[in-house]
Amino acid sequence: MAPRNQGSGSITGIKLTDDSYFVKQHMVRNKYEVYDSTKENLVLKAKQKLFKMKEEIPFTDSEGREVFSIKAHNILDIAGDYALVDKRQGQDRTLAVLKKDFTFFRHKWRIKDPEGNELAKVTSRSFAFDVLRTFSSLFNLLPFKYTIEAGNGARVGTIKEKLSFKDKYWVRIEETGSLPKETLIASAIAVDALEGR
Repeated sequence: MAPRNQGSGSITGIKLTDDSYFVKQHMVRNKYEVYDSTKENLVLKAKQKLFKMKEEIPFTDSEGREVFSIKAHNILDIAGDYALVDKRQGQDRTLAVLKKDFTFFRHKWRIKDPEGNELAKVTSRSFAFDVLRTFSSLFNLLPFKYTIEAGNGARVGTIKEKLSFKDKYWVRIEETGSLPKETLIASAIAVDALEGR
């Protein structure tokens, strides 16, 4: 059941008010740039921290101030559990938990609030491509497509990757109702970063 207070999912240091964001991944390391719908204004940057006992991908605003981070719950987190953490409250505040469902031939993530209530799920849309990726990493070059659905099954957004040598894709969030929009956008960007790392 989604929380009623939409403000509880807002990110302190940045406002994500657009319906669409364009994301680019650099070839070297897990380094990301997130632009608004015009593809001209840099909104977020991210670069995975190396040599950390617990995997972490911090996201900063265009001026380099850290606003949120994706952190593994455990060392070498094989369970696929990650926390989306607000970094601008003076202390870390968990906004959502990203949990990967390990299934054959299908990529699926669940986005939950800190109390464990499911906010949304992110599911790959191309069964055929997922099967090919299971057998060979060469097929990771094929573009990903995901659907973002609320707990009641209603579609609230998509992630669509462009076919290119760099990871370039659009995150689009539609009408979210009572779901926290900023948390969904940040989580969708994080899911692609975790899938592609």
